Amino acid sequence: MSLWVILPVSLPALTITGIWVVYAMALYNQHVCPVENWLYNQSCEEELYVQRGPTLCCTLDNVPLISKCGTLPPESSFFSLICSTGSFMVMAIVLLRYAHVIEKHQNSLLNTASLSTGWICSGGLIIVGNFQVDSAKVLHYVGAGMAFPTSMLFVCLQTALTYRLAKTQREYGVAHLRLTMSLLAFTALVLSGMFFLEESFVLQHASAIFEWVFCVIVMLYYGTFAFEFAGMSGETLMVLARGGALGPEGHAHKIEALQVGPLPHAHPQPHPHENMSML
Repeated sequence: MSLWVILPVSLPALTITGIWVVYAMALYNQHVCPVENWLYNQSCEEELYVQRGPTLCCTLDNVPLISKCGTLPPESSFFSLICSTGSFMVMAIVLLRYAHVIEKHQNSLLNTASLSTGWICSGGLIIVGNFQVDSAKVLHYVGAGMAFPTSMLFVCLQTALTYRLAKTQREYGVAHLRLTMSLLAFTALVLSGMFFLEESFVLQHASAIFEWVFCVIVMLYYGTFAFEFAGMSGETLMVLARGGALGPEGHAHKIEALQVGPLPHAHPQPHPHENMSML
């Protein structure tokens, strides 16, 4: 098993744990209301963080959206760290997956589109993590507008690519798993977006929960690349060094290199002394 498998396994382990730690910090500091809280008020006499007692007065400013959990210090710094680290890991996974497809099969429009959407998603994730919604709302929403749709598109493209390249029963099983996760992620994203636009307290809270569900599913989806990364070799990095130029011609060269004798259609190469005499 290749050590590259550590990368897709580490991404969901780091990010899912990280965002729940951010939520726990925000909850401890009373910057957001608990996920199990469904009661909100139009206004409160005191800000949430200065309230005391078992019963808290919450407004829409305290809805436990992921971005809201990482808005105020000290959790905002940890949120930025998690988003930045996760975005670089996403870039690495997307790039290696792109090269691995070229190495094992050939390049395609689906593969190139997946690379582009994956990198746009990682760029949006950096913006989301470093520009908090309360201090830089426009930039934060720009980053969210980049990260959420492109992450969903990347998941869909990779699912289609997995079905296209599947040959064994195990590969089809991975494709079915990714299709199921894609449908769940799409449903969660649509519901989160629809409820976020509503003014209802209950729907706003439901939007936050579906946002959490979407992010967890997408991170777990990246973890499924462990199936491909387990068989990854140094040849994958050579594909990147060659600029991804390993398609059908590249595979033909690999076949020639493995054969003992020349191919039937290959022309014999002149010996070195013949070259010198020609000069």
